[in-house]
Amino acid sequence: MTDSRRDFLRTGAVLGAALALRPSLGRATGTATQLAASRQDTPRAGAAKKLLILGGTGFIGPNTVKYALARGHEVTILTRGRSATKVDGVEHIIADREGDLGVLSTRKWDAVLDNNARDYRWVQRSTKALRNATDHYLFVSSISAYRMPGMSYATAGDVRMQPLGEGTERFEPPANWKDGDEAPYGLTKAISENIVHEAFRGRATVVRPGLIVGPGDPTDRWTYWPVRIDEGGEMLAPGNPNHSSQVIDQRDLTEWIVRLAESGTTGDFNATGPATRLTFGEMLAGCRAVTSSPVRFTWVSEDFLAAQKVAIWSELPAWAPGDPLMYVDVSRAVAAGLTYRPLADTARDTLAWDKARPAAERAKRAAGMTRAREQELLTRWHQQNG
Repeated sequence: MTDSRRDFLRTGAVLGAALALRPSLGRATGTATQLAASRQDTPRAGAAKKLLILGGTGFIGPNTVKYALARGHEVTILTRGRSATKVDGVEHIIADREGDLGVLSTRKWDAVLDNNARDYRWVQRSTKALRNATDHYLFVSSISAYRMPGMSYATAGDVRMQPLGEGTERFEPPANWKDGDEAPYGLTKAISENIVHEAFRGRATVVRPGLIVGPGDPTDRWTYWPVRIDEGGEMLAPGNPNHSSQVIDQRDLTEWIVRLAESGTTGDFNATGPATRLTFGEMLAGCRAVTSSPVRFTWVSEDFLAAQKVAIWSELPAWAPGDPLMYVDVSRAVAAGLTYRPLADTARDTLAWDKARPAAERAKRAAGMTRAREQELLTRWHQQNG
């Protein structure tokens, strides 16, 4: 392995073993149409519930609210009141999770959906205020809570790995940790999970999504791919097409979360997708299926990309070659009712949403390489490889 490649992988934080094709990660049965139908037509579990959603106006909040209302639930949202997003048909509490949440302690809800905690101290305040105000607390965490050991990078396809389950080691505070200290993202999610389970013993649900994608995604971390494929022409495809790729449509995630609240299901669940192992090549093919634009994939090696200092997750978003967090076991979630719409549906809807964005916003997407940079790389690749 070249030094440049080692530096590339270390800087990108994607050390891990390259993944070969694997069997199913879950017990998904039936056709995609049947699964989609089951998601939409599943009868509500029990009577309508009073739900408190902490958030509700960000990326995953609006569909959570929409779906809960469509299923007959009474919804309250708590936000800082800074978003321009309008949410009709709900009670709206204005409060800042950085401050006093005592207003929540005098109320009662059947379930609380905490989907926007970016700081473990927010969770400390909300669980304290809601300890006696609800019987069920559902916390949206992240697979980034898992602590991945440093691993050597192998040639693509040479190393097979078992998918990560819910019992995988999570981050823990360092020895000199003091409550109130700042925490990086993965650690703050792990600490938050502990707080929730401590406050709601036997009454807590922890959902660990992977990369959440779909229409409305402000990060553009996956949007780049259907957009670029729709533009057509020769397109740079990174590394080995057999690397694993996992994403979840925000609508599949949020609708399942509401159903978990309906049924009172507790426990810890990985929540990325799809139910069976997806390769990066298959992911690109799923995006290609929704456009008639003529496009040709040119697969460029990781050694070359390393030498050219291509930045993963910014220039090449949603690509993490050999990262164990792109191969996570979702069988428990599938058994608990998580279903997936076809990837092509996600690609088509994301592309339609992107085309409806203001031109200025589309010109400054948050992730993805410029066409000039891509053409420069392709030209150099062809010069080196004949």
